[in-house]
Amino acid sequence: MTIRRELPEKGAASDDVWGSDAIAAVLARLDIRYVALNPGASFRGLHDSLVNYSGNTFPQMLLCLHEESAVAIAHGYAKASGRMMAVALHSNVGLLHGAMAIFNAWCDRVPILLLGATGPVDATKRRPWIDWVHTVADQGALVRDFTKWDDQPASITAAAESLLRAAQQARTAPRGPVYVNFDAALQEQKLAALPPEPDPQRFQPAPPSAPDPAALTRAVRLLAAARNPVILAGRVSRSPEDWQQRVALAESLGARVVTDLKQGAAFPTQHPLHVEPPGFFLSAAAKSVLVQADVIVSLDWVDLAGTLMQASEGQAIAAQVIHASLDAHLHRGFGGESFGLPPIDVYFLTEPDAIVAPLLAALPGRATAPPTVEIHHAHRQSANGDLLTIRSIADALAATAPPEALTLVRLPLGWPGDARDFHGPLDYLGYDGGAGIGSGPGMTVGAALALNEMDRMPVAILGDGDFLMGVTALWTAARYRVPLLILVANNRSYYNDEVHQERVARERGRPVANKWIGQRIADPDIDLAALARAQGAQGIGPIVNATDLHAAVRAGFDAVRAGRVCVIDVRVAPAL
Repeated sequence: MTIRRELPEKGAASDDVWGSDAIAAVLARLDIRYVALNPGASFRGLHDSLVNYSGNTFPQMLLCLHEESAVAIAHGYAKASGRMMAVALHSNVGLLHGAMAIFNAWCDRVPILLLGATGPVDATKRRPWIDWVHTVADQGALVRDFTKWDDQPASITAAAESLLRAAQQARTAPRGPVYVNFDAALQEQKLAALPPEPDPQRFQPAPPSAPDPAALTRAVRLLAAARNPVILAGRVSRSPEDWQQRVALAESLGARVVTDLKQGAAFPTQHPLHVEPPGFFLSAAAKSVLVQADVIVSLDWVDLAGTLMQASEGQAIAAQVIHASLDAHLHRGFGGESFGLPPIDVYFLTEPDAIVAPLLAALPGRATAPPTVEIHHAHRQSANGDLLTIRSIADALAATAPPEALTLVRLPLGWPGDARDFHGPLDYLGYDGGAGIGSGPGMTVGAALALNEMDRMPVAILGDGDFLMGVTALWTAARYRVPLLILVANNRSYYNDEVHQERVARERGRPVANKWIGQRIADPDIDLAALARAQGAQGIGPIVNATDLHAAVRAGFDAVRAGRVCVIDVRVAPAL
């Protein structure tokens, strides 16, 4: 479906050009298709150039009601498409609003081009009051600990180079958000002529590095002798070709494969070598195969050290560990998103999929068939009774599945991993990286924007807290005709924290019955469907029984086919 575009009126012909025109020209050359923004005076010059110089085409502006939604939209778009979007953030206040979503993208290793503005840096050019409170001596410092690179160029020529470097850095693995901050006075500077436009093809990211031959030899030797190899498939690519190579490697080794729901689909979950079900936390079956493993291949697995420690119950892991990741390049002292230091026997400082094909090609043919692998797949259950649960939502999706290909953009912590199989890399996109509640609606809108070009139907199952914090992102989807379906698993509580309070109460011998206080989102209940309608979406619910749920999901699919945004409020029993 065609995304709505706001076309500007043409003005009188003029040869006048401005600093922000040159910035807009570079963005167009970088093939930035969209820039999400909430307006602000600090980038009023750039805003004018995007409209009246670039014609709101490349990039097209997407108006958002909050900066956190704007960044989350860019995050979701990159996860689905692999392409980088831009986000414009107004001075220090807009940057602070967007900081949580920037942190999510940083943890998720997703490229975003963040365009900031400040000033005027020259204090003599500041308007009374407002320009002073919106000027920061080092604005990039607000997000420097969770961006790959930032800059504040002092000239238009330097601005072009900053944008080129930022785009290159963001798209070079390990990928991440970058921030370029423009002085308001620089944007509004009148130019005698536009500077020559650079050729972005000369500033592309380098191709992926090849694995070290000596390390490859050691890894092949270990895998050729392995009796119980295990593959941990983590931050891998969305490429269908890479997907097939991972399957081929697992089959050639007879290796059991573990995936999880923090990352997107990485391996077919119905495959007999896949250890089911995937979840947000390590399952008993996954622990078992890791303890039995003699060689573990980690394809950029998130928190490898913690996973190995949990599987071995704090003891040294017996298996030899092969690890492929570039994540060490982004480790900072700021936070713990680098996780623990894992024991590694063969370390490839490469993107994870870069080792799969070379390993597959170098592994010798087995003289005998690989040992029989006994895997116990979890039995798929259905929801019982009239009380709705997250599994009821999964059952309704399965029972009413449309002929179109579905992409599950987001799943809640309580999603039963055995409820739906993933057959390809776009079947599920993963979580948000930083576990920042409120990102779900914005990321769903961004992913839907990308999936609209791929003829896939975007579906997200969100918790009620996540939905409520980011609901205004849906206005952007409705405004620009980006169809999507959201089912809210509405347990009317921050129930994950109820579980924590129950644990603390039990440890301290205090009343467990009090765990709900300060957690329940009730009395009054919030009409989520009405909130969706207030954003211009179709709102259905609250749904309280299975019959109505199936009918509502069918109506939701119909709404998406008709080009609409649809939200279904499903009242579920309290659970993770």
